[in-house]
Amino acid sequence: MALIPGVLPLYDVNAAPLVPQAETAEWIARQVDDRDIGKDGRFEMKMRLFDRQQRVRERELTIQTMRPQPKAGERPKGTAAGDRILIRFTYPNDIKGTAFLVWEHPEGEDERFLYLPALGRVRRITGAESQDNFVGSDFTYEDISGRELDKYTYNMVEQNETWTGPDGKMVPVSRIESRAKNAQARFPRIVSTVRKDNFVVVHADIYNRRNEKEKVYEVKRLDLVQSIWTLSEIVMTDLGARTHTELSVTNVRYNTGLKEDDFSRRELERK
Repeated sequence: MALIPGVLPLYDVNAAPLVPQAETAEWIARQVDDRDIGKDGRFEMKMRLFDRQQRVRERELTIQTMRPQPKAGERPKGTAAGDRILIRFTYPNDIKGTAFLVWEHPEGEDERFLYLPALGRVRRITGAESQDNFVGSDFTYEDISGRELDKYTYNMVEQNETWTGPDGKMVPVSRIESRAKNAQARFPRIVSTVRKDNFVVVHADIYNRRNEKEKVYEVKRLDLVQSIWTLSEIVMTDLGARTHTELSVTNVRYNTGLKEDDFSRRELERK
């Protein structure tokens, strides 16, 4: 459930493309993971953080993403390099310059780096910290950068439901359960509602170790931009803390020609 959004076929990395299979929970999860986000994208966004008294703090940020393109016969994420994400806060001054860089590795552990300009240093976010809150918001680092598919098991909850979108239209969805293989995960269970037409997760209930629903993820606006389904407005609510965080896209462009160098450690620390 990364923040940035479609459907790509499944590929066997050692052979020809596979014939689409039955809609198992794992197959749906893989389609979500492989949905089309373009070769790259640039986003301008606003973040609004609401405390339990509904007082709000506003932030502005930019996000750029890149998905290395697979060679013929490869599954989209079977390339040597995985997706790249760079987030930089631009407003207000107390967080301006803070940046978050993600290097995905399909065959190994993802790397996450947080740059804190006030300290003038980069901090690596370890796997154990991936479910910690992202810079004081209700989203976790994992929510922002995406979950590693193989670190979860999947079960079908409901295959033939409907979901009413913000526009009032009903669309067919599936509901799947993801369970973390790591017994120490802060949020070991997630039940996701996935649209069947574009494989976008539009709702998720997130459970803590006591199997209590602690957080709720909701898509409030979904737009088709340059033929790519784009999450234009999303909300994460922390039911226990009674806080929520809104993220909305103010500008987006896909396939702009970003390069690997645009996601370097040097770029992370750029003023």
